Amino acid sequence: MTLAVETETPLRLEGKYKAMAVCWVLGIGSLISWNSMLIIGDYYNNLFKKYHPTRALTLVYQPFALGTMAILAYNESKIDTRKRNITGYIIFFASTLALLLLDLATSGEGGLGPFLGVCVFVALFGVADAHVRGGIVGDLSFMYPEFMQSFFAGLAASGALTSGLRLLTKAAFEKSHDGLRKGVMLFLAICTSFEFVCILLYAFFFPKLPIVKYFRSKAASEGSKTVSADLAAAGIQTKAAQAEDEAKQYERLSNKQLFIQNFDYALDLFLIYVLTLSIFPGFLYENTGQHRLGEWYSLVLIASYNVWDLIARYIPLVKCVKLESRKGLMITILCRFLLVPAFYFTAKYGDQGWMIFLTSFLGLTNGYLTVCVMTVAPKGYKGPEQNALGNILVLFLLGGLFAGVALDWLWLIGKKDGF
Repeated sequence: MTLAVETETPLRLEGKYKAMAVCWVLGIGSLISWNSMLIIGDYYNNLFKKYHPTRALTLVYQPFALGTMAILAYNESKIDTRKRNITGYIIFFASTLALLLLDLATSGEGGLGPFLGVCVFVALFGVADAHVRGGIVGDLSFMYPEFMQSFFAGLAASGALTSGLRLLTKAAFEKSHDGLRKGVMLFLAICTSFEFVCILLYAFFFPKLPIVKYFRSKAASEGSKTVSADLAAAGIQTKAAQAEDEAKQYERLSNKQLFIQNFDYALDLFLIYVLTLSIFPGFLYENTGQHRLGEWYSLVLIASYNVWDLIARYIPLVKCVKLESRKGLMITILCRFLLVPAFYFTAKYGDQGWMIFLTSFLGLTNGYLTVCVMTVAPKGYKGPEQNALGNILVLFLLGGLFAGVALDWLWLIGKKDGF
């Protein structure tokens, strides 16, 4: 028996731009729920003041994301990618809806009980993130690099979109009674609806695009087990003799070998997000002092970061400015740590214009370097290896997020000591 898949390169790969658009939307859906928590930090800061929610919720989110991702990355070759991703988007949808219902049920009151309820749903966001981000990145690793770029651009777009929506809802309800809460309710309702759209897109539209079917068929012919359900959803059945399948699996590099060969790329992602999350969002909400913009100041900083993060993720599409040198990437990422003293002295002595500039630069470098690493690393490997490598890289990315969140608390300690 042989593997019954489409392996010949078609004369015309149809659906490339539709696939890129879907990847962009799926990227938004992968982070819009969590970004909604970051962007309504002003509401939760008022509701749960003594619990430092902008820092505490991030610290709740990251361990669940990292722990779940570690389990999924270890077992990636045995996990059905379709079920994994759909499960992740369903958890996002249900948890965002639950946050909305929790606030309605408690009538927007603070206290330990409602705060613990918020923490539970934030933990579920972490579980969903590990399912979706690792699953989608692994899936896109053996397709066009532009698909990966579009997905990561979508991740950044979720931040820009939530920032824009939050500013609009805040402005719309600013003068009404209980306006802050009303804006948050509308905001969460929009995010919930978006997650539902992502479920439909991934489950029914994306698998049927000709270019997606081609790449998944190619990965299946190279021994990948993870794409069979997606191929079946597109009307392509895979059949393989057990011995042949085991032989193909044996030929691929192990996760350990892939990690050793790509240790620098994994470290790159870890260091990028250690720095970013040690500043964003906790420092921007609590350590930047009082300025002329008042309560809008933190929202403007978050929006500045998100917009430039989004713009930067399109820069690598211009080949002449895309950084592909392994040594060059590492040097650039290490130099980026100079932003730590820059933020410290700007918060202490600078004005709001310099802080907005630094925050924008933080987003610019974050987006640009992330896309450079994620699109360069999978080159030269077979489909199953690219899927495994994608999961390894996402694991280190989430590890960097977790370490950065932990380090973010040092700013708070410094503030108490007179910073």
